[in-house]
Amino acid sequence: MQRLEKLLEDAGIKLSAAVSDLMGVSSRAMLQALIDRQNDPQVLADLAKRWMRSKIPELGQALTGRFREHHAFLTRLYLDQYDQLTSAIKQLTVRVEEAMAPFRPVLDLLDTIPGVNRAVVEVKVIVAETGGDMARFASAKNLASWAGLCPGHHESAGKVRSTRVRPGNAHLKGALGMAAFGTARTKGSYLQARYKRLTARRGPMRALIAVEHSTITAIWHMLTDNVAYHELGGNYFIRRDPERAARRAVTRLNELGYRVTLDPMEATG
Repeated sequence: MQRLEKLLEDAGIKLSAAVSDLMGVSSRAMLQALIDRQNDPQVLADLAKRWMRSKIPELGQALTGRFREHHAFLTRLYLDQYDQLTSAIKQLTVRVEEAMAPFRPVLDLLDTIPGVNRAVVEVKVIVAETGGDMARFASAKNLASWAGLCPGHHESAGKVRSTRVRPGNAHLKGALGMAAFGTARTKGSYLQARYKRLTARRGPMRALIAVEHSTITAIWHMLTDNVAYHELGGNYFIRRDPERAARRAVTRLNELGYRVTLDPMEATG
């Protein structure tokens, strides 16, 4: 699709600026007409379907260009490649679903993790790479180490030289990274709170790795004990150490130029 978009721009056709889906019904009709050597922008724009017809004036301008035989040949080639790949993806999707059928209980458990959906590819990769069986890993630490999510430890003369994570299963690590993006965006969750808390001190990349580590640790316990994910809540760190949370809040307000006096509220029955 990117190659097709670049080719159209080379011909002065700005179709992608006027439509949200370059492979949508209206776009495909216009592209086919261009391939058939129809160069009238108004005729092309009139091929718009349904709600796209409200954008006919804009489409007319976007379809004004220098679309030649060379562009028609490559456009046809790219469309055929897109259709072939789309067909292959559909076949593979069906095959993957068939292969995942025996692991439905495992997928159901993983689906309880905030931000992780059983429909996404990452969940299936996690199951495929671990086999869905935690018996082969003695502990959550063993699984995290195998996934490459345990920091390396190089200490000399009492000084830590490196804390980089070690190499691990690239496929599993990549899937956990994508899953961590989802969990870190889930409002009100413990994993989002952990991500935000660490981002302030260690930066987003290290915070994301920490979320990946927490996720794979949770997965080990869930699949080992056959239990759903236990959500600790977005206020977990505040509940765990309210005095520290209060000090951090006061410090931030002081940095903004405010003088804060704490007056504890009386507990209500």
